[in-house]
Amino acid sequence: MQSVQGAITSLDLTVIAIYLVIVIAIGIWVSKQTKTGEDLFLGGRSLTWGAIGLSLFASNISTTTIIGLTGSAYATGIATSAFEWMSGIPLLLLAFIFAPLYLKSKVTTTPEWLDKRYSRRVRLYFSGLTVFFTVFVDTAGGLYAGGVVFTTFFPQVPLWAACIAIGLFAGGYAATGGLKAVVYTDVLQAIILLVGCSITAYLMFQSLDFSWARVQEALPEGHLDMVKPLDDPDLPWPGLFLGVWMLGFWYWVTNQYVVQRVLGARSVPDAQRGAILGGLLKCIPLFVMVLPGAMAVPLLPDLPEQDMVFPVMITQILPTGLTGLVLAGLVAAIMSTVDSTLNSSSTLVVHDFITKPEEPVEPETSRKYGMLCTALFMVVAVGIAPLIQYAGGIWQYLQQAFSIIVPPIVAVYFLGAIDRKASEKSAFFTMISMHLLGVVLFALGQVGIWPLHFTVTVSIMTIGACLLHAVLSRTVFPQTEAPGEDVIWDARAAFSSDRRANGGLLDVRLWGAVLAFAMAAILFVFW
Repeated sequence: MQSVQGAITSLDLTVIAIYLVIVIAIGIWVSKQTKTGEDLFLGGRSLTWGAIGLSLFASNISTTTIIGLTGSAYATGIATSAFEWMSGIPLLLLAFIFAPLYLKSKVTTTPEWLDKRYSRRVRLYFSGLTVFFTVFVDTAGGLYAGGVVFTTFFPQVPLWAACIAIGLFAGGYAATGGLKAVVYTDVLQAIILLVGCSITAYLMFQSLDFSWARVQEALPEGHLDMVKPLDDPDLPWPGLFLGVWMLGFWYWVTNQYVVQRVLGARSVPDAQRGAILGGLLKCIPLFVMVLPGAMAVPLLPDLPEQDMVFPVMITQILPTGLTGLVLAGLVAAIMSTVDSTLNSSSTLVVHDFITKPEEPVEPETSRKYGMLCTALFMVVAVGIAPLIQYAGGIWQYLQQAFSIIVPPIVAVYFLGAIDRKASEKSAFFTMISMHLLGVVLFALGQVGIWPLHFTVTVSIMTIGACLLHAVLSRTVFPQTEAPGEDVIWDARAAFSSDRRANGGLLDVRLWGAVLAFAMAAILFVFW
């Protein structure tokens, strides 16, 4: 630990300071242009595909992701990287099914689409659930992970002080600059993350003489296998092929925290290209984060904790200055997670709970409500974050708890988009009943009664939820009113020629094919 702390030089600190100054400048510049609620929540619906794609990537790559991916690759192998590159499947569904629907129906939040498709009670149920998980798990967890990283390098700073500092900094520009400030800083953060981690990966590979054969020889058997046996404790093969992308559906297609960038797109082609670009970027962590973690097995043997892999790598492998750049990337990951979760949560509260169709809120008032909610959620998350250290293994169980909410959400959104007969009463019953069943199975799993891996459980429950919703909609709870055309998927609109937007290399269908090929190639190479 001491070697990690002593490796931070004044040049590294200068690099980090320059980055923080740039982020502050972006926040101030954007906040001066933020006048209304739509500016705050959707960036004035002016985001281009490049900004959307980079922001999707940066907001998802948190400190827990970077440290967790490298640590997991060091300890058990590369299989868990599937949660990264298989994100392309739900992002393709977002690009070609839901992005056109969301923009056609002009929604500000993803639960608002549920209102247009089903009813307000379905909308509020899902919105409240999302706010709770986002603030209490995503935001607080991001602050805690960031605080742990900060205190690793600067042990003289208490954990609670680090959490407060991170929360105030990220919450400040998220509250004043809104989504546009979040996206613009995310673009910077994504570039820093990719550059810093790519340099680390290059130097790790260089330490093994750029020999893939040497890498394979130096690692334990099965460390580079993506497809694991059915009894694998980390990711059994049914979970790989079904559970991973089904879990991703909730995150990439319906979670306001992520999809808000797509909702702020200036056009459907921009939203589609941005989503696909995000999927392509998600293939990169396998090569710049996961494989370097695996390469650390022969280069950094006998580390006391797997989560120490990334801090030790960057302080012992990287030269002075570049260490500061990668640390700035870690800071970027912390900020991106916190600012995104705060902004999305405030958007949900203002648009789903405060604003009502019969009682519209003035744009300036909406902006003030949004800033107030962001500040309030920041205070709550900062208060919770330091307490996580006392929860021990319970916090790890909370990550699996996300799997509870996924199955009925997939059913309600997916069937709602493609099946005109999917009814409101069936949707509400499916969500309530399957969430209760999910809680029961989660509890049984913790005490060892339910033996299946949570990714396998998600696969079974998602298929069951879809069947339940479809059957109830045709029997017990039939549809009484036909849904509007703006909430039902139209393949011709999603794939029509005018979506090519200049054709050639910008054709979104070509981009989708490239993403599908990239995922298939990864699976083939590392099978």
